[in-house]
Amino acid sequence: MDLRAHRPVLLGGSMQALGVRTDGVYVDATFGRGGHARAILARLGPGGRLLATDRDPAAIAAGAPLVAADPRLTLRQARFGELAEWLAGAGLAGRIDGLLADLGVSSPQLDSPERGFSFSAAGPLDMRMDPSAGTSAADWLAGADEREITRVLRDYGEERFAKRVARAICTARRESPLTTTAQLAALCERAVPTREPGKHPATRTFQALRIQVNAELDELRALLANVCELLAVGGRLVVISFHSLEDRIVKRFIRDESRGGALPKGLPVTDDQIPRRLKPIGGVVRASDDEVRANPRARSAVLRAAERLA
Repeated sequence: MDLRAHRPVLLGGSMQALGVRTDGVYVDATFGRGGHARAILARLGPGGRLLATDRDPAAIAAGAPLVAADPRLTLRQARFGELAEWLAGAGLAGRIDGLLADLGVSSPQLDSPERGFSFSAAGPLDMRMDPSAGTSAADWLAGADEREITRVLRDYGEERFAKRVARAICTARRESPLTTTAQLAALCERAVPTREPGKHPATRTFQALRIQVNAELDELRALLANVCELLAVGGRLVVISFHSLEDRIVKRFIRDESRGGALPKGLPVTDDQIPRRLKPIGGVVRASDDEVRANPRARSAVLRAAERLA
């Protein structure tokens, strides 16, 4: 895939929020196909540096030519939970001028039937960001009980009919294993009694299973837990979310860090003594109508940004 053909979401908004300095050190925590990384590199000078990660080996392979062509870029396969250790080991803790995370599944992952992320094309029911590690969606569904499947569909997919879908999955797997996206999509069509405008009845189930299989919310929390120690004073955190579960975590994190945490009631401290680590910047950014027309997957994107305080 030509990296230049990839269309990153909220490119203008994310670059404005990062405020890239020519001599800065930046992190792209979700390299994907390099759309945001290319934009950061275009704004860096010869002394600038970009460190990028992705847990998908296909993304790392796709970025290899860019790494070879630009010595300012370092690209490594890693999960969010491994990022802090890597940067600290490189002596960069407290020196990062901006960190960008474009969450969720990428367009190449959705467009590759063999990855199993999409109900639109038949493929193996996998959904792992890193196909070499962890448990596939098919294997997880084969071993989880009905109560656990219901919980995942309800909590991670916000599926109103989680119990019906879970029961249908457990009934179907007694006859034969669920191993393909087509099988699961057809099951959801039968199990979900109502239709949301513009949404396939399998949308919420597929989202829930992807989040479960990849521990996406836990990985996001791990990233946020360490980000203040990674950022330099004045450094920016920029996160693009695609569903309310992710966005809620990011929103609450920025809110809590900008308030300074809970202090004992009646403690004699002045406002300037409250240990705030972040301040929100720029407000919530969403895709324009023009961007959504050009790239429908940008419709649900929400960008939030914050700056590291002293």
